[in-house]
Amino acid sequence: MEATGPTLLGIDVVWVATLLSAVAVLAVLTAIYAATTAKDPMAKRVKALNARREQLKAGIVASTNKRKPLTKKNKAADNVRNLLTQFKMVQTDQLEATQKRLGQAGIRSKELAYFIIFARFVLPVVLGLFAVVMIYVVDYFPEWSAIKKYGALALTVFGSYKAPDIWLKNKVDKRSKAIQKGLPDALDLLVICAEAGLTVDAAFSRVSKELGKAYPELGDEFGLTAIELGFLNERRNAFENLAYRVDLEAVRGVVTTMIQTEKYGTPLASALRVLSAEFRNERMMRAEEKAARLPAIMTVPLILFILPTLFVVILGPAACSISDSFING
Repeated sequence: MEATGPTLLGIDVVWVATLLSAVAVLAVLTAIYAATTAKDPMAKRVKALNARREQLKAGIVASTNKRKPLTKKNKAADNVRNLLTQFKMVQTDQLEATQKRLGQAGIRSKELAYFIIFARFVLPVVLGLFAVVMIYVVDYFPEWSAIKKYGALALTVFGSYKAPDIWLKNKVDKRSKAIQKGLPDALDLLVICAEAGLTVDAAFSRVSKELGKAYPELGDEFGLTAIELGFLNERRNAFENLAYRVDLEAVRGVVTTMIQTEKYGTPLASALRVLSAEFRNERMMRAEEKAARLPAIMTVPLILFILPTLFVVILGPAACSISDSFING
């Protein structure tokens, strides 16, 4: 295609500017769509809390009146569980570990653990057979050597086996970081509630409502803890469940403090105030560490993206004028 405007290194500047403008407009429209269609996390959180409350009620009724739980069995999970049990592909410790990771990821359904274990065995077979067909049968990459083909097949099988664990680990890490970010504020609110005379379960419920908008993950966990404090026979179990659902050392420290406070009757506000100060100092140290790494991290983007843009803006018009002068001359 013959250039109809000024060129730079043989490239039509008008065509490039039009393409970049189209990309910018698409990015703006995508941002507007994401901002206008953002879902309220409170609705999902309230639904999960109500489901947990019904489960606890169902357990109490079943233990007293010998009734069946209110929740219906998941037929798909039953079929997968029976299949795994038939082929002896599931172990108790493996199932418990997967269920724990699901709880730490914010997924309350324990039946999903069977699907995770099932995916570990099915994905390598399915994707491995697909890779064998594409690489060796169809010969989709004829220029590849034998070693490269074998490496691609091995990488596909290994990656498909690790894919469920990687997906689950990413969800756990993301949720843990979100909870860690709002934990100092939650402890401050717990201190205020304790000094105001609220009970522990009322304080957890109040903090859950106040922080539900800013930190929905933390509000979800505190709301569940408040419900379990009101329904479980042993309050210690409610705090231990909180440490079980959150993969953070800071939360385990809070749980230990709460258990000791319940056991020995020590002042709750003073203990939580000390923990809140420590967590705030840790958060400030992490922020300072990220700020100290920022100059080194920004070096590569500065060289690859910002400096070439500056050179194009500064030297582009002069280069276009010189090129036009040579062409016309």
